[in-house]
Amino acid sequence: MRLRDKKVLTVVDDTFEDLELMYPILRLKEEGATVVVAGKESKRTYHGKYGIPVQSDQSFAEVKVDEYDALLIPGGFAPDKLRRYDEVLAFVRHFNQQQKIIGHICHAGWVLVSADVLEGVRVTSTPAIKDDLVNAGAEWVDQEVVIDGHIISSRKPADLPTYVKAIADHLVQ
Repeated sequence: MRLRDKKVLTVVDDTFEDLELMYPILRLKEEGATVVVAGKESKRTYHGKYGIPVQSDQSFAEVKVDEYDALLIPGGFAPDKLRRYDEVLAFVRHFNQQQKIIGHICHAGWVLVSADVLEGVRVTSTPAIKDDLVNAGAEWVDQEVVIDGHIISSRKPADLPTYVKAIADHLVQ
């Protein structure tokens, strides 16, 4: 239980990539971490692209961002919604300023683009948003997982084992 003292925040909206939300939640809980799901509304059920439901533990407004060690943003189509919430962008900026882990996979890089935290950062993502990341000042590479300081990125569901292991390993450093 190497993560028993760690607390991880993940954000959600409808049409998240089911595996990219659920796999990290389950793996980090297996390692002992507390994982809190936040959505625009507390105790609301959100549905993934393939129908997996997840209930938010808290609303964005209820989150006390200083309590968390890491922020995870799943991919899918939800990031295009998440990037429109001022609270989510504030979470990203806070974690970036505090040099706390920000994990993003697939389309989740859009949220970091909107938070304006990618200048000079080396990242990966689905190739579909490569231009958006590059135009935001990031250096994009096509790798399973990319770690640039506190920002950990990955491309797709097939990369989840390496991505979540990198996050867990960094949480214990």
